Amino acid sequence: MHDDRQLVEERLDRALRQFIRPAQYAARTPLALSVWHAPGEPVPVGEALAAAYEPFVTGSDWGKPWSTSWFRLEGEVPKDWEGRHVEAVIDPGFTGDGPGFQAEGLVYDASGVPLKGIHPRNRHVPVATRARGGEPVRLLLEAAANPAVLHDFVPTPLGDVLTAGDRPIYRFAAADLAVLDEDIWQLVLDIEVLSELMRELDAGQPRRHEVLRALEDMLDALDLHDVSGTAAAARAELAEVLARPAHASAHRVSAAGHAHIDSAWLWPLRETVRKASRTFANVTALARDYPELVFACSQAQQYAWVKEHQPHIWERIKKAVADGNWVPVGSMWGESDANMPGGEALARQIVHGKRFFQEEFGVETEEIWLPDSFGYTAAFPQLAKLAGVRWFLTQKLSWNQSNKMPHHTFWWEGIDGTRVFTHFPPVDTYNSQLHAAELAHAERNFADKGRATRSLVPFGWGDGGGGPTREMMERARRLRSLEGSPRVEVEKPSAFFSAAEEEYGERAPVWSGELYLELHRGTYTSQAATKRGNRRGEHALREAELWCASAAVKDPAYAYPYDDLDRLWKTVLLHQFHDILPGSSIAWVHREARDTYARVLAELDSLTAEAVRHLGGGEASVLNASPYERSEVVEHEGRLVHVNVGGFGAQDLARAAGHERDAGAVTSATRTGQEIVLSNEHLRVTVDSDGLLASVLDRAADREVLAPGSRANLLQLHPDHPTHYDAWDLDKHYRHRHTDLTAAESVELVEDGPLRASVRVVRSFGSGSRITQELRLAAGSRRLDVVTEVEWRESEKVLKAAFPLDVQAERSAAEIQFGHVQRPTHANTSWDAARYEICAHRWLRVAEDGYGVAVLNDSTYGHDVTRTPHPEGLGTTVRLTLLRAPHSPDPETDLGTHHFTYALLPGGGTADAVAEGLALNLPLRVASAPAVAPLVRVDHPGVTVESVKLAEDRSGDVVVRLYESLGGRARTTLTTSFPVTQADITDLLERPLHPAVTSGAGLALSLRPFQILTVRLRPA
Repeated sequence: MHDDRQLVEERLDRALRQFIRPAQYAARTPLALSVWHAPGEPVPVGEALAAAYEPFVTGSDWGKPWSTSWFRLEGEVPKDWEGRHVEAVIDPGFTGDGPGFQAEGLVYDASGVPLKGIHPRNRHVPVATRARGGEPVRLLLEAAANPAVLHDFVPTPLGDVLTAGDRPIYRFAAADLAVLDEDIWQLVLDIEVLSELMRELDAGQPRRHEVLRALEDMLDALDLHDVSGTAAAARAELAEVLARPAHASAHRVSAAGHAHIDSAWLWPLRETVRKASRTFANVTALARDYPELVFACSQAQQYAWVKEHQPHIWERIKKAVADGNWVPVGSMWGESDANMPGGEALARQIVHGKRFFQEEFGVETEEIWLPDSFGYTAAFPQLAKLAGVRWFLTQKLSWNQSNKMPHHTFWWEGIDGTRVFTHFPPVDTYNSQLHAAELAHAERNFADKGRATRSLVPFGWGDGGGGPTREMMERARRLRSLEGSPRVEVEKPSAFFSAAEEEYGERAPVWSGELYLELHRGTYTSQAATKRGNRRGEHALREAELWCASAAVKDPAYAYPYDDLDRLWKTVLLHQFHDILPGSSIAWVHREARDTYARVLAELDSLTAEAVRHLGGGEASVLNASPYERSEVVEHEGRLVHVNVGGFGAQDLARAAGHERDAGAVTSATRTGQEIVLSNEHLRVTVDSDGLLASVLDRAADREVLAPGSRANLLQLHPDHPTHYDAWDLDKHYRHRHTDLTAAESVELVEDGPLRASVRVVRSFGSGSRITQELRLAAGSRRLDVVTEVEWRESEKVLKAAFPLDVQAERSAAEIQFGHVQRPTHANTSWDAARYEICAHRWLRVAEDGYGVAVLNDSTYGHDVTRTPHPEGLGTTVRLTLLRAPHSPDPETDLGTHHFTYALLPGGGTADAVAEGLALNLPLRVASAPAVAPLVRVDHPGVTVESVKLAEDRSGDVVVRLYESLGGRARTTLTTSFPVTQADITDLLERPLHPAVTSGAGLALSLRPFQILTVRLRPA
């Protein structure tokens, strides 16, 4: 046979494009339009129903950026359409941009009940499956003029309503009543499924040619000038090839409807409320027509928004859950970033998410569902297990630049040894449309073939694109068993995970440690103010809960602020979403985040102050929210005071300051030529004429901390031009050039002891930037603090602070949630080399046998660690990534004033890094209060108390979460300052697992490396 495949395929493409698809709607009649342009922010539908409308015609412009216009659509079904399938088809001006990244709409009926969303790939609203003819049509369209912000990462003012301008950006194209010819619509789907399958089959396979000839026969049976009249005959030509069953060995795909909706990104939070509402309306409408639909939906926060703002849609969701069409998944309040949230915050993400799904639907979710976060902490497996979670899903590591993950289904092992069954969908997307190319890629790409036979495919338009469509459901029906294709079964994710674990669980490989994304490394640094707000918010919540719990136990009249703390926690958790905390959202999002964090911190400060008042009156006292004893210098009424206060304790200031102190526990400053020397009993720090650290002598170890010939706290400015994703990426080529900021405007001794010595260094650089740093050494402290203010005016630059250390470290240890992770300092393998920028929480430590140095911070996450040769051997350079200045999606990222502190901690072990990291992030509080014994305490330095609070069930029980923080075994006794009648070890949600072991001295606890324990105590 002559090879005419190309001609037949081109014939098919033209017929489909020019004749068949356009014939799907057999007749149209326009709807009459009128409009009300809502002033300002979106309004409820009730206000829109009462508004005054003016005539509007298609072809007219509408919608300044971020505005809302309400359109009335009115008409009547023509009488001669009796018995036909009638829909309203609406195009408010859709562009070539993807669904979810342009105009969107939600259609209501005349009484204000939401019906369905309108999107570029989902434009219809049902009117009548079999029309009577003459029916009146009265619809109300809430149209959102959301601009397309991300065009090749070119800077744009469209990312903030304050700068976006007033020019209308859409032209209303059409609003019609139309007759859907179901035979033609079904024919289009038959053609699409078969032609896509054909193109994925190898030319040597008979099946490809059989499909081609069936499509050719279909074209011969079809009259292109009478598509409607011949569509049924054309479909009959395809019936046999569509009926051929899949091979017995075909890959099995579990398809779950899905709509990944970013809670903020290229739109503000308020728009996500509407995006979720539109998509959720679509899904519940789709379930009525496709009872086999299963829609997997994560993010309790988005459910809560819809419950509050769209009660009709909320009731439909509850019905869909009960009917099995809708499956809450994910177990988290939001799809948060999975690197930077603190330990307790990540626990609360799971606690609040699981609790919401339990309370609202009676559903116990069993998976973590994070398809789009930028890497995953090795603390996750343990947190998952402690919350009753069995499975973990993501696909983001398919974005790796350098290394392909070797598995798609495997056991993921965390830092404590806990394992969770994990799946990366090999389809490499969470927005599949169930096209043959996607399914064929999933089958070819699946790394576990031979032992495993199945994978999961999330399908549906995300980010406000509307979720799964009826076309996707029709494809799934055809692909359920089709020769040449993987088998497709629409089912719950839990069905997939259960089957996959049963099939492969005993043989599945293990991946140990973090799931590092080899991309988007700049998200550890972008939008520094957002990151600072998160860090301070987390620690302010920790402090507020501690003192509120202390007040509740001490004073029966005190009302623990359950509702306030719940609301504030959820606000912080929301802002940990994986495009807010990472700094990859538009300017509007981060402007609002800064304001929100300010309100959160002010409210938490007020709650803490009120709780402290209920501890009882008294003179000024020092309150320590850290579990570790502190010996520090504090400021009170304009003077410095050296104090000692126990962990979780409050001590009268005079008594705290009256503790015996070593005679050497003072600090001093001297000038020697061009240098200034700061000294205390632990450190001798030399600051040179450029304001750089020329020497840091550890007195106890009698060794120089800095590498020979180097200077530390060296600020380095690099050009920062990522190849693709501006706010997201820090590409390795940034290292090719840098400028050392050595020139100082001034180097001034501003404090010279006896309690603190400080040198202030001022530098101007770049495009008008200015940095002021105070190098502070306090009496009795092993820590040199660098208190920093930056006026940042740079464009596409990254600022680093370098500490070249005379430590030959094979690995760095970086604090993560509930422990730390070690990473090689070398680049021996491509996996090691890819980790050229890493995330750490409050501290990062490098060590050789017998000696280590930690770098601490109060709001910085990005770091790099390199091996640095020097004349006498090999050292290690630790750098903090302080600021970036990308232009997209926020063209003015980080411009302005920043305040943060980092510190050098020579000679300390991991326990010192843990304690000092907490101290830097939990400043001592001076307030009027009596001396207060710690509510709880432990007697092992490697056991760190993470949180102290009252139980969420409002029983008055005290809940303590603690963990082993050094990476070893620990036995400790937990004691309380209040009598306890019952003590239980619980899961993460405070549900008892078993009684705690008690002794006369308290609760005897035994912990394995990095183990987390939650203890529930019932006060007498």
